[in-house]
Amino acid sequence: MNVDKLMLQLEQKHPGESEYLQAVREVLESIEEVYNQNPQFEAAGIIERIVEPDRILTFKVPWVGDDGKVNVNLGYRVQFNNAIGPYKGGLRFHPSVTLSGLKFLGFEQIFKNSLTTLPMGGGKGGSDFNPKGKSDAEVMRFCQSFMMELWKLIGPETDVPAGDIGVGGREIGFLYGMYRKLARENTGVLTGKGGNWGGSLIRPEATGFGNVYFAKEMLATKGESFEGKTVAISGFGNVSWGATMKATELGAKVVCISGPDGYIYDPDGINTEEKFNYMLELRASNNDIVKPYSYKFENAQFFEGKKPWEQKVDIALPCAIQNELNEEDAKQLVANGCICISEGANMPCTPEAIEVIQENKLLYGPGKAANAGGVATSGLEMSQNSMKLSWSREEVDEKLHGIMCNIHEACVKYGKDADGHVDYVKGANIAGFLKVANAMLDQGVI
Repeated sequence: MNVDKLMLQLEQKHPGESEYLQAVREVLESIEEVYNQNPQFEAAGIIERIVEPDRILTFKVPWVGDDGKVNVNLGYRVQFNNAIGPYKGGLRFHPSVTLSGLKFLGFEQIFKNSLTTLPMGGGKGGSDFNPKGKSDAEVMRFCQSFMMELWKLIGPETDVPAGDIGVGGREIGFLYGMYRKLARENTGVLTGKGGNWGGSLIRPEATGFGNVYFAKEMLATKGESFEGKTVAISGFGNVSWGATMKATELGAKVVCISGPDGYIYDPDGINTEEKFNYMLELRASNNDIVKPYSYKFENAQFFEGKKPWEQKVDIALPCAIQNELNEEDAKQLVANGCICISEGANMPCTPEAIEVIQENKLLYGPGKAANAGGVATSGLEMSQNSMKLSWSREEVDEKLHGIMCNIHEACVKYGKDADGHVDYVKGANIAGFLKVANAMLDQGVI
């Protein structure tokens, strides 16, 4: 395999799809050596097949606003690879949604799901619809229209979507209700469901919990822990909320959360039930701003238009959106003595930032490994649905913790260099790739 040659071919076929091409290059560069050591992969065209989605559905989503006006958005579902199980990946409702972005997320999802060891393939979907400022009735009408197209492609053993940015419990409820009406059955076709109708406990917190568990394992390799550490977290949604609670539980002080408007610095720590619950209130407001936190808690400061990475912290958990942490941010974290960066979002660090992080030998957990807790718990929800039972909060958390420890173990196995340093990007990519590639070999050219 020649990475540059393959990337040139992909760039010619998919011009302008920068996020997707960035994600593919990162994986190919990590697996090049192991791929070339296995000529059976080349003979079966594994790379050429794995970098292209099985299929992409693009559709219009017409819906009527409360003012009677007809609106039209675009909907997508990218079914990338189902060699090891049904397509699995979230739905994102946000104005920034593009096909390139969803292809990047779907491609990453293949390897993330593989790392969990659960039988799940990779997919992603969503729409450029913006739930912000919409009434519940408008969101319901949009979700019902969206599902009118999507339901033909999904099913509990075919494709199981979940939530993502802009798709929380409310949206999953409306989507599931429409699917149930159209398909005339109650099945585990969506994850992130409500507790009264097939959902799993700790699913909303799971991505954040899992990220902290993964960071905990990385820290342990250096004889460190969360105890007594200061932590900066970006975002203020479910992932950030879960990470804030779990880091606090493990003895850390979380001092930052952020939003599109800037970031909060709370020297007292975001460490009480009142503060955790206020994060949920901020998200539920649909205003997409964190400034009101500074009005609610008097010692908290708000820094408009800035990022939390300028603060002096021991651990950074980027949990907002892709490419949010750039080269300058990484240099600032290094200069301030940060020892660990673990990604709660998908690809939140730019390639230039990752280079700085790795050059300075910081502990670095890439998203496909570190934020796999969300989809892992979705997989556990699928298991509970299949068995027609519900596990306790403690049971789910214990299984999640075990899965994240296993993912860390796999990353160390394939990512440890001769000097003992662990390249978690390389380890995650190789471990995730080998399982899918070998499954594709077993099943023939299809």
